[in-house]
Amino acid sequence: MQAEVMNWLEAYQLEFSDLIALLLVLGFILVTSVVIHLLLHRLVLGAVEKLARRSRHWWKRALFDSKLFNRLAFTLQGVIIYLQAGLWLSGGLTLAVIQTIAHLWILLFGLLSLFSLLDALLDISVQSRTARKLPLRGIFQGVKLVGALLIGILMVSLLIGKSPVILFSGLGAMTAVTMLVFKDPILGLVAGIQLSANSMLSVGDWLEMPRYGADGEVIDIGLTTVKVRNWDNTITTIPTYALISDSFKNWRGMSESGGRRIKRSLHLDASSVHFLDEAELKRLCRAQLLAPYLDGKVQELGRYNSEQQADLSSLVNGRRLTNLGTFRAYLAAYLKAHPRIHQQMTLMVRQLEPGSSGVPLEIYAFTNTTSWVEYEGIQGDIFDHVFAVLPEFGLRVHQTPTGYDMRALGEGLAQMTGYRDAG
Repeated sequence: MQAEVMNWLEAYQLEFSDLIALLLVLGFILVTSVVIHLLLHRLVLGAVEKLARRSRHWWKRALFDSKLFNRLAFTLQGVIIYLQAGLWLSGGLTLAVIQTIAHLWILLFGLLSLFSLLDALLDISVQSRTARKLPLRGIFQGVKLVGALLIGILMVSLLIGKSPVILFSGLGAMTAVTMLVFKDPILGLVAGIQLSANSMLSVGDWLEMPRYGADGEVIDIGLTTVKVRNWDNTITTIPTYALISDSFKNWRGMSESGGRRIKRSLHLDASSVHFLDEAELKRLCRAQLLAPYLDGKVQELGRYNSEQQADLSSLVNGRRLTNLGTFRAYLAAYLKAHPRIHQQMTLMVRQLEPGSSGVPLEIYAFTNTTSWVEYEGIQGDIFDHVFAVLPEFGLRVHQTPTGYDMRALGEGLAQMTGYRDAG
């Protein structure tokens, strides 16, 4: 092309030189590039943007929002400049410089196009329930890192005029340094694959890891870090590989089961435990939840005592109902009739080993919801009822004496002393 321009100038009897011909060719390449740029970015991409904005499909908007088409257009412009330089320039330093710059341009925007494609796929995966369980962000970040290294090596080889095979072979001697520099990304990539393959963790899970102060919802699984939004709205960052090397608690099983456990004890005053007398039995038989239990239990104990010919004039003989055992049976019946308790999961009321804090009576059951707010409300309502109904069974909650109790005791003793002195 440069020679044809010189012949054209000579035919019109114009003064020419190699420099003028070169400038004309470069100007032609520049004008062509500008025209192609305007066509691609103003017309083609403008039409694509309108179609993407109007489309009901999320993936089309995601592809455009990630600037994928914009970067692909720049890549195509680099290819066109590279081909034009080879077509219109006859050779020499100018051709080598332009093609080298165009080559670097193609590699750079090709890499950026890959990044945009991965970002778009990540945005699209948010709409898929299955894809959300995979650590795609960490995997894509690993792909970006590898792609950047490869493109970087190709660019360096292009600038120094050496084969990239030489640089790749030189990486063997730098393996130890590479492993040291990229230790965290490599460990994070491996950990992300293990977490995904074993279904150990996914975005949205409730993670509890006391060592790192994490107790909340997983909001991001990256190449090197996992972000957890704690329940106080603070963000805890955990190294991804720490989830493989250390233990953590994932509450996903609880969420998927549909039930959340209630495991709480109330401590009863041991001195309030006693056998039920006739008056207490008659009163408690009026409780609808207790009536079937008491009727059956009274008949069972009556038959046993009759067979054993037990002398019931002494409390140590025979079998009798206690207020604690009756209260335990009442709680079990109350939980079985409760509309917010999961009846297909473990449900029991058990007595634990007594100690200095009294007799522990533990409620072990599951709510039929996993919502935290609803769960706390259900648990609170149950124990409100438990504390309120205790006096009906003649039981008292064990409570360590407070300063108020000590003052009341002192005032009582003072009054007794005053009465004696007055007498």
